[in-house]
Amino acid sequence: MTLQEIIDSSDHIVFFGGAGVSTESGIPDFRSQDGLYNQKYDYPPEVILSHEFFMSRTEEFFRFYRDKMLFLDAKPNAAHYALAELEKKKKLKAIITQNIDGLHRAAGSNTVFELHGSVYRNYCMDCGKHYGVEAIVNSTGIPRCECGGIIKPDVVLYGEPLDEYITEMAVAYAQSADALIVGGPSLTVYPAASFVYHYMGDKLVLINKSETQLDSKASLVINDSIGKVFSELKIY
Repeated sequence: MTLQEIIDSSDHIVFFGGAGVSTESGIPDFRSQDGLYNQKYDYPPEVILSHEFFMSRTEEFFRFYRDKMLFLDAKPNAAHYALAELEKKKKLKAIITQNIDGLHRAAGSNTVFELHGSVYRNYCMDCGKHYGVEAIVNSTGIPRCECGGIIKPDVVLYGEPLDEYITEMAVAYAQSADALIVGGPSLTVYPAASFVYHYMGDKLVLINKSETQLDSKASLVINDSIGKVFSELKIY
């Protein structure tokens, strides 16, 4: 079956997306040749973006975070808009994403489970007050709440657990899907990559520019740009 045929014959689709969805909007991933893991810093990005580093070297964390994790001018691409349209047509039931850039919601999708949080949500670690991303962008050094507490981005750092409610909902949607379309993740980051294993149907689609360790389990593998693939679909 082609992707078009799978979409046409399904009415409970779930999309599971990773960094590859956002790279076409100009947001670098972590593991590609030009990704963050291949750039030089005093510490590797996976160390800087850890809970331990955040707590022990907070100011250095925010220097990196402001410089390399915020892409507020990025716009949704063809994949984001196609998925939003599929939701409008009531064929797509949910998006499960590892991305923290908020582009799925910006494109108009509503049922989005952001496994790793969002740069647009921030909160005071002391009083719990919520802040927008401007609180980070417009501050220098360590952003502080009016109560004096540190304002922390609501993103899951290395060493932190995923949100239990979001995880449970994502698993439930993955289990009930009649088609699971996986686009852009490397499928090497756990527990996020394990959502593919919760899918119980027979229409598993993997869209990625490179091979993944789950290609052999898929009904359809497409090694191409996810934006290009979605821009060629007819969404009725």
